[in-house]
Amino acid sequence: MAAPSHALAPQTVHKFRPPRFGLSGSRLGDPDGAPTAIATVDAAYQAGIRFFDSSPAYGESETRLGTALARRPRGEFLVSTKVVGPDAEESIRGSSERLGLGVDLVLVQDAFAASYPILDGLRRQGVIKAIGAAATDWQALDHLVRDHELDCVLLAGQFSLLDQSARPLLDRCLARRVSVIVSGVLSPEVLHNDSVQARRISAVCERYGVSLPQAALAFPARHTAVTSVLISAASPAEIRADAALVRQPVPATLWRDPELLRLLS
Repeated sequence: MAAPSHALAPQTVHKFRPPRFGLSGSRLGDPDGAPTAIATVDAAYQAGIRFFDSSPAYGESETRLGTALARRPRGEFLVSTKVVGPDAEESIRGSSERLGLGVDLVLVQDAFAASYPILDGLRRQGVIKAIGAAATDWQALDHLVRDHELDCVLLAGQFSLLDQSARPLLDRCLARRVSVIVSGVLSPEVLHNDSVQARRISAVCERYGVSLPQAALAFPARHTAVTSVLISAASPAEIRADAALVRQPVPATLWRDPELLRLLS
């Protein structure tokens, strides 16, 4: 999963385009797990990942992420974080201090109306490169994309092999040149085949020599609006295994399989 040197460069279709895969910091904040967390970030970087997402709500995640990235050339990677609390500027300042570096992308989860003017100002000043919104509800994001000038959205769930309900949001984002970052594609159902739908899709994938997790990581980018997939990991071994899945090509014939198309409809 080599990261090209132009990973942060804007592309024609999107106003702002994050790298294809990123490491979520959601599992890096364990109170007693600093060495493992830092090693996980190092392993992700060595595997070619150049997009790192965090939040003040993830415990010690930002501090550990900053420690691991401090030895890396700043121009090679993108960092995103979330606004937490009513004061967007103070939230960003705190994240930057914990990370020990500037933030490229800021995502708002709550109090969007209050945060947006502040973030828009910081974007215009060049303090941050991009702003967006994060949610588990695609319809909430759809309203924000419709009414504001966002660069991207982060959608947790609702667009995966097992659930494509967010397709209307993706279509709107594509029309407005808004990048879509998706997370949660390696759900327990995917990892353990513990639903009827997962088992049916897995059976089709296996005929093409593709595992269900491998297909799940590749699927979101089938929609042009999706630029990035966030992968959560709590150990170097876990992120290396996920990166290995990403490097394995998925045959184009799988996506044209009639049975798979029926299961995804």
